[in-house]
Amino acid sequence: MKSFQLIDKSTGGSIKNDVLSGLTVALALVPEAVAFAFVAGVSPVVGLYGAFMMGLVTAIFGGRPGMISGATGAMAVVMVHLVKEGNELGNSDSAGLHYLFITLLLVGLIQMSAGFLRMGKFVRMIPHSVMMGFVNGLAIVIFISQLGMFKSQGEWLQGTSLYTMMGLVAMTMTIMIILPLFTKKVPAALTAILVVSGVVIFGNLETETVRTFIVSNGGEGIKAGLPHFEIPSVPFSLRTLIFIGPYALILAAIGLIESLMTLNLIDELTDSHGSGNRECVAQGAGNFVNGLFGGMGGCAMIGQSIINIKSGGRGRLSGIVAALALLAFVLFGSGFIEQVPIAALVGVMFMVVIGTFAWSSFKVWNKVPKADVIVILLVTLLTVVFDLAIAVLVGVVVSSLVFAWENAKRIRARKHIDGHGVKHYEIYGPLFFGCIELFNSKFDPKNDPDEVVIDFKESRIVDQSAIECVNKLTERYLKNGKNIHLRHLSSDCVKLIKKAEKICDVNVLEDPDYFVAIDNFRQAQLQDSASVS
Repeated sequence: MKSFQLIDKSTGGSIKNDVLSGLTVALALVPEAVAFAFVAGVSPVVGLYGAFMMGLVTAIFGGRPGMISGATGAMAVVMVHLVKEGNELGNSDSAGLHYLFITLLLVGLIQMSAGFLRMGKFVRMIPHSVMMGFVNGLAIVIFISQLGMFKSQGEWLQGTSLYTMMGLVAMTMTIMIILPLFTKKVPAALTAILVVSGVVIFGNLETETVRTFIVSNGGEGIKAGLPHFEIPSVPFSLRTLIFIGPYALILAAIGLIESLMTLNLIDELTDSHGSGNRECVAQGAGNFVNGLFGGMGGCAMIGQSIINIKSGGRGRLSGIVAALALLAFVLFGSGFIEQVPIAALVGVMFMVVIGTFAWSSFKVWNKVPKADVIVILLVTLLTVVFDLAIAVLVGVVVSSLVFAWENAKRIRARKHIDGHGVKHYEIYGPLFFGCIELFNSKFDPKNDPDEVVIDFKESRIVDQSAIECVNKLTERYLKNGKNIHLRHLSSDCVKLIKKAEKICDVNVLEDPDYFVAIDNFRQAQLQDSASVS
């Protein structure tokens, strides 16, 4: 027997693995899609349609084979306000749903534009500390969302019902841990769901099922027909655009951030590389299709993606099977799927939580800078309290400020006076807005000689603040009747200064031998004297 591994990187993709893992994911998608539909204030069928269309489009055209997309809580919490305000704006209980659909059309266009403009690469700028906070926060959010499954009719389970639920959850998790130690030919998650479902059905156990969960939340079941094409029934006007515009931008940002970060995580788990730009286009296309065919839209789902990878799904077929199986459940298999106990699905998601959480973050707390630890904790907390987009943006901003502060303290200047009486300042470190004050403190215009050289061989001028700083430094030397010269500027720095010639009057030295102007002048004088004599 081999030791238990939640993710086996050595497992290659195969048709059998993709099909079986796709079926497992489809089962796990049902309660998630239904739950998020209730969160968004729409029908469970709208959530199931959304999961089907997002899953199918992104599986075929996405940039990360094996990654699963569907209806998500991160977007649902924004949609609920959109639907509510849409109902009020249209004076109808169905108006909000149509405003949601037209918003998804705009979301799709924004996300596709981001892909075509190759903006997916910006996810690489997200620091590892932010990534760790993201997965930790998301694991906690998934865990908290599953606790709601321990309620019935809005009341917490008690007594026998609670013990039965806990026992079935524990059985599911035990099967998922033990089965891979003996064989990996069948997905542990699918096996656990089938075994626990059999125990409940044939043992006549009283416990929450998919059907009772839907009914207790005001639904009637998951059986429905095929999604149909329909243009959203809202007025196409500037007022509508002003109303849906902010929601579209927020939903597009949340969807792309969560999808691209999930893509990065799956890349790490599988030792492979996906295409962020292609995924942006696919996510946009999926949401656009949802807007035309009555789905609630969504983005990548980290929980279901990990279930898929863990079950052996590596190719696009796994996502396609998951989407088509979900549609088949809605069309033909609703009676069977509604009998699946919620406890089995909760157990699977608890295993996802264990696999998602970055337990290594506890080991590195004493080995990494305190600023990184703070960022991890901050992003984790904000992900739980607010949402992923806010958490990631704040984490990136804080990490950037820390980086700027650390580099601002590293600007140095080595000074010496050559044989011609010219004072040289050799600068080390980038010159940017954060170190302007420290940079200025290195110079002494009143007491320096008439000629001063600033050597940027080990530095560079980064931004407009640095240009303005050099401009003011030049003015200080000129007021004291002295000249200042710049040496060893990189080509891009030269361009920055030339573009700012009106505000930065400096003498840029480009002589390949790096002689200063005063040196050339004195050499010319010596040559003239020699020729005269």
